[in-house]
Amino acid sequence: MIYVSLIVAFLASILLTPLVKRLAIRIGAVDAPNYRKVHARIMPRLGGLAIYAAFMIGIILLKVVTGFQSEYLYAILIAASIIVLTGVIDDMREISAKAKLLGQIVAACIVVFGGGIHIQIVNLPFGGELSFGWLGIPLTIIWIVGITNAINLIDGLDGLAAGVSTIALITMAATAMLLGDGIVIALASILAAATIGFLFFNFHPAKIFMGDTGALFLGFMISVIALLGLKNVTVIAFVIPVIMLGVPISDTFFAIVRRFRMKQKWSDPDKSHLHHRLLDLGFSHRQVVLLIYAMAAMFGLFAIIFSMASVWGAILIITVLLVAIELFVEIIGLAGKNYKPLLNFVRIFNK
Repeated sequence: MIYVSLIVAFLASILLTPLVKRLAIRIGAVDAPNYRKVHARIMPRLGGLAIYAAFMIGIILLKVVTGFQSEYLYAILIAASIIVLTGVIDDMREISAKAKLLGQIVAACIVVFGGGIHIQIVNLPFGGELSFGWLGIPLTIIWIVGITNAINLIDGLDGLAAGVSTIALITMAATAMLLGDGIVIALASILAAATIGFLFFNFHPAKIFMGDTGALFLGFMISVIALLGLKNVTVIAFVIPVIMLGVPISDTFFAIVRRFRMKQKWSDPDKSHLHHRLLDLGFSHRQVVLLIYAMAAMFGLFAIIFSMASVWGAILIITVLLVAIELFVEIIGLAGKNYKPLLNFVRIFNK
């Protein structure tokens, strides 16, 4: 029956997106171009509302027809609705960063305290366990807020955030199938179907943007879905969602490094994110999006392989990934043009 829900969510997204586009134009939820943005004309945003509505339709259908239930479901859906409301208000009125953060924290608290979703114990690879105790609660909230904003930060090109999110969701669903985790399969696959439907209107050249409504909703849902299997896990399992989300996490991390090196506030916006750097290197809009899709798919494949690896195999995969990420970041100047510690070390070693 889940396949019917996927189809319905996909079709609902395709049918609802044009209606949301008209609504966005009517209420003034539009995105004007500026020095930081790539688009050159006013664009309707609020497209995330179509993704949210299509996702809810798919979940409700699955619940009504099959009786699908989970102890976490209602808390997740209520929290997601608060996130969407926060995004809608921002797309209409452009509220402050603090107000958006407040909405994210409220939603995260509903998931943690209302749904009971938080990291408790991590089993160490060579024996023993690490109990977070009460620290698991703030760590979980930080994770949710961090991933929510990481997806928001990569929403800078047509179809970029939607495509990267879809790849992450498909990876989560595939991993959940290996583990037999029903709620993750349902949430991830139905949300992926709704997002793919939206991509028909959002891929370059976009007819509508998802806005903060979509970016915050997708980021929030991805962060929560990733957490569902992480209440009592091994270190290996704990790292899997981090690998899946390698693109947004890396972009966010090196943005903070870049701003620290430039003596700027960590929250200051700039035009040096991953997609900006690739555009500066001469790639076209469409090429950059497809290239980052390929990176996201690579991380997803590594995450699946990682989930089946031995401890030493997992350590090897992590080492290769970290070195590859660092080299790539230094080559394209993601952390700043003069940030090249590994390349400088290689040059010194070769002399």
